[in-house]
Amino acid sequence: MTIRQIRLFGDPVLRSVCDPITPGDKRVAGLIEDLLETVKVPGRAGVAANQIGVGQRAFSYNIDGDVGYIINPVLVEVSGEAELVDEGCLSVPGFYFPRLRHPFARVEGIDLDGNPVELSGDGLMAQALQHETDHLDGHLFIEGLEPEVKKEAMRAIRTSPWWGTV
Repeated sequence: MTIRQIRLFGDPVLRSVCDPITPGDKRVAGLIEDLLETVKVPGRAGVAANQIGVGQRAFSYNIDGDVGYIINPVLVEVSGEAELVDEGCLSVPGFYFPRLRHPFARVEGIDLDGNPVELSGDGLMAQALQHETDHLDGHLFIEGLEPEVKKEAMRAIRTSPWWGTV
């Protein structure tokens, strides 16, 4: 098990749609172990596989001490009126911006044995499910910002010490 380095905004792997995982693939167990170890670092709510450089469809989560994972997640439901929430991202470190997210979300996928898994929740869990699924679809949270906020966000990001290190 390894805590993996998080890929930063600008790394092409973050813009790539992740490939579905074949149930029973022995290499996937190592990926899941690494995702779980990486998300356990304090202050982390979720880590998508492409954030650690792996273009496969899986993510881990750590919400209020509940740590887990899902393979091949599909966002199947969001509900409630979208509301502005401050959102950050490990791949865009040090920044939080107001972004619209639905207060409830549900994803469906599988576990390592190919058994069906359903994750759902509201609040931070809903936000994490939407955020991590977006990652696996090759989208960063800044893409969903209001146009003026996105311009300001990009300006701020370009002045960060990590910008251009990819």
